Amino acid sequence: MKVLLLALLLFTTGAFAESQEKVASNDASAGKSLILTITVPASRTEVWKAFATSEGLSTWLTPSAVVDLRPGGEWTAHYPGGKTGGGTIVSFVPEKEIVISAMAPEQFPTVRSTRTHARFRFESRGNSTIVELEQTGWQQGEEWDKAYEYLFAGNAELLATLHHRFVNGPIDWVKVWGAAANAH
Repeated sequence: MKVLLLALLLFTTGAFAESQEKVASNDASAGKSLILTITVPASRTEVWKAFATSEGLSTWLTPSAVVDLRPGGEWTAHYPGGKTGGGTIVSFVPEKEIVISAMAPEQFPTVRSTRTHARFRFESRGNSTIVELEQTGWQQGEEWDKAYEYLFAGNAELLATLHHRFVNGPIDWVKVWGAAANAH
C-alpha cells in the first residue's frame, strides 16, 4: 500500500513539473501569495465537475469528500485517521472560479483558525483547462512561514493529482489505501 502511494506521489509530482506554467509569487509590497498553475488535459466542464462536486472529488482527492456548492457550503476532504482538509466556500462562478476559506492542517493551529483564501480559476485552452490557484491572506510569523512552505508543496501535489486523474482515470482507492479507503 505504501509503495503504491509513493509511486502515485512520484508520478504526480513529475506530471506537475511537466505541465506547470507558474510556480509562486511573493511580493512583499502586495502581501504574500501562493500561486500555482497547471494545465489539465480535459474540458473545463469535466475539470469543474471533478473539482466542485462530491462525486468528482472522490475520483482523485479522497474517497470521502463533501462539496456543498454554495456560499457558506462545505468543500471538505476526509482522510483515513480522521484528518480533514478543505474549507468553506466563500463564492463561486460555475465552471470559472471557486473561492474557499481554506483550513490549514492541524499542526498549524493559528493558521487553521485564522484561515487563508484559496481562489481556483478554470480557463479553457483548446482541449485542456488551465487551473490556477492563488492563495492569499498570509500573515507574518514562524507558524505562517512553515504553513506556507507546507501548503506550497501540498497544493502542488493537489493540482498534480487532479492532472493525474485526467491522464490515468479515477483513482482506485482500495488499491491505494486498502481497507482504510472505506473507513470514514
